[in-house]
Amino acid sequence: MHVLIPALHRPLRPTGVCRHAANLANCLIETEWVSQVTLLSGLPKLANSLRPDIIHMSFPLPFIRSRFNAPVVSTIHDLYPYEFPENFGEARATFNKLFLRQNIASSDGLCCVSQMTEITLEKYFEGISNQKKVSVIYNYVDFADVVPQIPESLEPNPKTPFIMSVAQHRKNKNLDWLIRAYSSRLRTRQVDEATQLVIVGSTGPESDNLEALVRTLDLQGRVSFLSALNDSELCWLYQNSQLFVIPSSTEGFCLPLVEALASGCRVVCSDIPIFQEVGSSTCTFFDLKDQPIEKLETAIDEAIASANTTDSSVNNRFSKSYVAELLFDFYAALTVTD
Repeated sequence: MHVLIPALHRPLRPTGVCRHAANLANCLIETEWVSQVTLLSGLPKLANSLRPDIIHMSFPLPFIRSRFNAPVVSTIHDLYPYEFPENFGEARATFNKLFLRQNIASSDGLCCVSQMTEITLEKYFEGISNQKKVSVIYNYVDFADVVPQIPESLEPNPKTPFIMSVAQHRKNKNLDWLIRAYSSRLRTRQVDEATQLVIVGSTGPESDNLEALVRTLDLQGRVSFLSALNDSELCWLYQNSQLFVIPSSTEGFCLPLVEALASGCRVVCSDIPIFQEVGSSTCTFFDLKDQPIEKLETAIDEAIASANTTDSSVNNRFSKSYVAELLFDFYAALTVTD
């Protein structure tokens, strides 16, 4: 089987969607039933000339189905244009809704990255599972062959204790809450005064606000914004962080949460359905209702004071071999001919 995977062309500052495309390729190429994987930046006209058995859109790209000779599968990461249009602004949210609707209508099959994504998909596209094949296939986590490496951009001293988060600078990530909670914990000496805050993620609509907040709270030199890290650098951060915090209001899957748990991190996260789905009992959850920043502060205190009981093994739901098996079954159902 030959699988073609169109990917976003953003090689210098990859997003979570870019990582998903790369993970798909790495996952599939190690299986016996896939003879070739083609990873493309964009979707050039040569797609049909490569004669793939399956075209897997790693993100919801609008396309015209009749122009492709092979079945087309799309990964649905989230329904942000409907759930959280503030992430884009009114005009961009409208266009993203149009792109998503066209992609869903044209795709032969849809891979949802979580049960919550599938539920939300059905909410906004009622009856979609009766119209085409829809399945939940999680992202996989695999740091087995990754050699941890200190990020070159990490300041000041790599031996300094730090709290970390991995999230693009978007409204739903609530990174401003994390910065305020961190500042409060420093003032009240609930964390060591040397503790840094490291936020990994590409810039976005909230970048200016976050940088301004750091200046307002006089946290220059204490908060580091990192991006474009490779897996080795990200792995080192997970393994050496004092605490991983993800305070999002909504997510489609949240690969960083699963990676943090697989790396043995203490984790604090918001008590939302997707984190209950992909998280574990070792996570310290905090409620988003009524004074969420104060609840986040309490959760940080509790997590730091507790013994770390996180099992660093990868849950089978997120293992490369299991995800590859689910993908094969999904593809096979669309390529079988009478």
